Amino acid sequence: MLHHVSVGVRDLERATSFYDVVLGTLGYNRVMEVLPVAVAYGVDEPSFWVQLPHNQQMATAGNGTHISFIARTQDAVDAFYAAAMELGAQNAGEPGPRPDYAPDYYCAFVYDLDGNKLEAALVSLPPPPKKPARKVAKKNTKKKIAAKATPAPKAAKKAVQKAKKKIIKVIAVPKPTKAKPSKNKKEKPVKKDKKDKKDKKGKKNKKAKS
Repeated sequence: MLHHVSVGVRDLERATSFYDVVLGTLGYNRVMEVLPVAVAYGVDEPSFWVQLPHNQQMATAGNGTHISFIARTQDAVDAFYAAAMELGAQNAGEPGPRPDYAPDYYCAFVYDLDGNKLEAALVSLPPPPKKPARKVAKKNTKKKIAAKATPAPKAAKKAVQKAKKKIIKVIAVPKPTKAKPSKNKKEKPVKKDKKDKKDKKGKKNKKAKS
């Protein structure tokens, strides 16, 4: 949420001689300097700035404001507090557990040389909750799942799609219709060849009688 934090100081050289040592106990050092106005501390990026007020007025500490730095061990919290007190800071809360903050909260508070309230805090976060174990499916349910129709494999689907793309045009051919039977069953069509033969035979018989 925060990009960086700045605190105002009256004497930059005096302030940096304090912060070089105190923040060094927590593993932070100078990462940027804008001399003679400001110095930034952090790990790789400037996160905490110590600077002269922009309006060139006297620096004042905010009542109810404090800056908390992450400590990685209880020894680091203790070293932060001891170094600050040795360099002229004021006690704002000795190192120790703070169960009213959190079950595993260990920290210390001091006021720097300009009255800014600082904290070094070690917070041991609880381990992430374990995922519930998956229940093993019963044999009956496995059989039911196996009985269901499985979808076609991807390779088969792709082959069908390729085949469809190759088809350029589909022509609909009408089905052949069956010949309807004639209504007059008695009248059968007589073939020409048979008629001709009958006529010829009849003519021959007439000649023979005459």
